[in-house]
Amino acid sequence: MLEDLKKEVIEAGKKLKEYKLITLTGGNVSGRDKETGYIVMTPSGMEYDLLNLEDITVTDLDGNLIEGIRKQSSDLKTHLQIYRAKEEINGIIHTHSSFASCFAVLNESIPVTSTTMANEIGGEVPVSKYAPVGSDELGINIIEKIGEQKAVLLESHGVFTYGENVAHALIAAVMLEDAAKVYYLAKSIGEPKALPEEEVKRASELFKNVYGQK
Repeated sequence: MLEDLKKEVIEAGKKLKEYKLITLTGGNVSGRDKETGYIVMTPSGMEYDLLNLEDITVTDLDGNLIEGIRKQSSDLKTHLQIYRAKEEINGIIHTHSSFASCFAVLNESIPVTSTTMANEIGGEVPVSKYAPVGSDELGINIIEKIGEQKAVLLESHGVFTYGENVAHALIAAVMLEDAAKVYYLAKSIGEPKALPEEEVKRASELFKNVYGQK
């Protein structure tokens, strides 16, 4: 139901603030309703703690407004581009989280140097080429960098994470920022060593199939 997805999107936004991945009204959250194909997304410039169900916007994949009274997010076009290109993605989160964004500003990818990052992110996080917010090029550049990993850095901007649902996109956002912080601190002491590809795959599969409760 769209109402349930709206609640999930609002709660994910609140979690971004709780985990200090955003400041004020920065970033956005969206989810795809598998039954209708509609995209449910946070509106432009509103604090997540104050959001109600009627504040959330609903559009089709072409951006036509289905529900909502608020101004749509400036990143809606980019979210829609990703959803149209990647059927397996049903949740997207955009943040300007501090440590991950450091590497976006440096135009430097974040390698997998810990099993923690391998678990949920699943691979090195690349940087997509710079493009203005809301432009067609921004979405195109992000899509070009989407692979097995669940995050892409945006040159001189911030971070996009994604997953099979909103919850997985949120986990990716939280774990990426934690991994970026560790990598940043490790680089201040020495030169972190990237995990071999086979170990990245092993850790990722372990997290997917063994970790946690059924």
